[in-house]
Amino acid sequence: MTTVNEDMETQEEKSQLSVPSTSISLTATTSAYQLVSELPTEESQKFDLLSAQVWSDEDNEDILETLSKDEPKDGAPHERPIWANKTEYLLAQVGFSVGLSTIWRFPYLCFHNGGGSFIIIYILMMFLVGIPLLFLEMAAGQRMRQGSIGVWKVISPWIGGVGYTSFMVCVIVGLYYSVLMAWNLFYLVQSFQSPLPWLLCPLSQNSSTDSECSRTNPTTYFWYRKVLKATDEIEVDGKPLLHLSASVLVIWLIICISMIKGPKSTGKMLYISVLLPYIILFSLLIRSLMMKGAYFGLKNLLAAKVPALYSVEVWRRTGNQLFLSLGPGFGSFTAISSYIPRSNNCIIDAYAVAFLNLLASLTTTVFVFAVMGHLVTDNTEKCYLMNAKKVMDLIIAQVLPPEAYPPDSLYYDPSSIFPKWLNNLPEHIKNRILPNLTECDLSKELNKVMIGPGVVIVTFSDIISLFSGPTFWSIITFLLLVNLGLSTVIGIIQGIITPLQDTFSSLREHSKLLTVGVCVPMFLGSLLFVRPSGSYYVNLLDDYWVSLPLFFIVILETIAMAWIYGARRFLTDLSIMMGRPISPIYRWLWCFLSPFVLLVLFLSTLIHLSVKDITYLAWDSRNSNEVTRIYPSWAKALLIFLVIITVLPVPVYFFYTVIIRVVSPVSMIHNTAIITFQPEAKGDSPKVGPRLQVRQKRQKIIKMDKPKTEGKLSAL
Repeated sequence: MTTVNEDMETQEEKSQLSVPSTSISLTATTSAYQLVSELPTEESQKFDLLSAQVWSDEDNEDILETLSKDEPKDGAPHERPIWANKTEYLLAQVGFSVGLSTIWRFPYLCFHNGGGSFIIIYILMMFLVGIPLLFLEMAAGQRMRQGSIGVWKVISPWIGGVGYTSFMVCVIVGLYYSVLMAWNLFYLVQSFQSPLPWLLCPLSQNSSTDSECSRTNPTTYFWYRKVLKATDEIEVDGKPLLHLSASVLVIWLIICISMIKGPKSTGKMLYISVLLPYIILFSLLIRSLMMKGAYFGLKNLLAAKVPALYSVEVWRRTGNQLFLSLGPGFGSFTAISSYIPRSNNCIIDAYAVAFLNLLASLTTTVFVFAVMGHLVTDNTEKCYLMNAKKVMDLIIAQVLPPEAYPPDSLYYDPSSIFPKWLNNLPEHIKNRILPNLTECDLSKELNKVMIGPGVVIVTFSDIISLFSGPTFWSIITFLLLVNLGLSTVIGIIQGIITPLQDTFSSLREHSKLLTVGVCVPMFLGSLLFVRPSGSYYVNLLDDYWVSLPLFFIVILETIAMAWIYGARRFLTDLSIMMGRPISPIYRWLWCFLSPFVLLVLFLSTLIHLSVKDITYLAWDSRNSNEVTRIYPSWAKALLIFLVIITVLPVPVYFFYTVIIRVVSPVSMIHNTAIITFQPEAKGDSPKVGPRLQVRQKRQKIIKMDKPKTEGKLSAL
């Protein structure tokens, strides 16, 4: 396209006079051929090739729409902060993605959903759905250079409310997730003593063992009675606990200090909070593989159960774990990516984040199965020794003949010697012994150990007790959990601060005050969850609430990008920004596979919650035991209310957009501009971004050189 006819130029010049000089451009339109025409000759040929690959002939008349809100009314754009380097940016993405659900929920689900089959399904869904969604959110933030609220208004004003929904999800999740960190921090502080306070029952005033603790195990007692001071039911309430309130305060102070200077200060913190957990994880892995019985645990992990591959329920649970573990829908990936230059290759970033998340999940799973294999082997050996003692008692009582006496070598390796000895006994003696023995089955023992996902802290407390030098390993383990949680919370808060700064540009000049203004209310709100019944509310939100709005958000994001903005259109934008072709397979994944899978998961989760009672694990002080209780009706109403409140911005903003377009359509047409991308300058400076040439034009420029362009495409 080389020229524009004079009539059109005259019309455009006249139309420019009618556009107010103070108007802020709300929508920018251009076509793929306009983008190419502004480039140098060599670059133009290269991007002609890109357009030919991503676009079909029938799409040549499509229009790329974007939003330019970076410039205030005075025309002096605010300089958007950027990450100091690519490493810090990637650490921020990985730190947000790898959280507590990656550490424990994955091993539990893996064991109860087919073992190796669960891993196969997880990896398959990660490549077909998980990575494309990560790529979509990262590319959207990098392309639009805004947080979740601004990005989805750009994509389509009709679903602009999805950004506000992501914002609200970040607020609610940040409130209770910081409490999870406070629990871990309290355990970390308590770890600096020997013996560990949760390994032994405390003594009462008369120097005898506490009766409530003696009826259960010390780790469970310490968790419910010392840390949570939990009530027996969710209805019973109380004041915030002092020790947990102090822990929450420390957590929010660390978060505030880490984020007060924006990406520059956050990036330095991430070197510790992200890299250290991986070092600790591999240390725990090596230690667990050296334990007796680790091989048995790994053998059960790798044993793939083929029927699980055809189970709808297994696929549902796998999908839920995938999205809750990776973390799309919060808007944090979008916010973090908005601080990176547009030429960044976000495809590689999406694969890197997904791979490191999977690596953390598998490393933790191998560690947990190895330790559980050791625990099962230890329990089985105790079972064999107890059976041997029963046999000796029966011989002493002359119920069994002396020939039934177990060998002395039994104590060296009970798991292998006892079964061999029992099978070599004469048949008549064996038949007399068997009715008096307890069944010792390694597989059944493993099922007893993996009875539920439990609380991460209690589970790791039990695991630590199996190590030699438990104090050292306790410090290491809870340091791991605290760091994992901190990096995740930092990503969540980034999903709050960035949209606020993009929506209210004046806040960029007061970033420190904004960070404090966000952290203080979040701290005060977190105190609701450190009451004696607070843990039950945490379970209500984490187990039943968070998945529904997240699926709702991701479904709308995918449909908006693929079908409203246009997948081909978006891929062309990214091809021009990054200067390389992008595989069209992402278009098919975004348009068809991802929406279908997400919709199935959303509906199955909704049906599952509607059909089954929602329950929580509570402490019964009378029996000193954990009991499963059903949430009261008002808790269900609270759950429904929170789901409605979080998704309400979507329909509200939709009707707001309809009203605005009906009332003042002319003003929306006037506030338009054409934005043309130039490739990023080559150089070492990370601040150089794509140059945007803004031309004040209201009308779309149609193709003027269609025959010439078709000649180019046919030649290609």
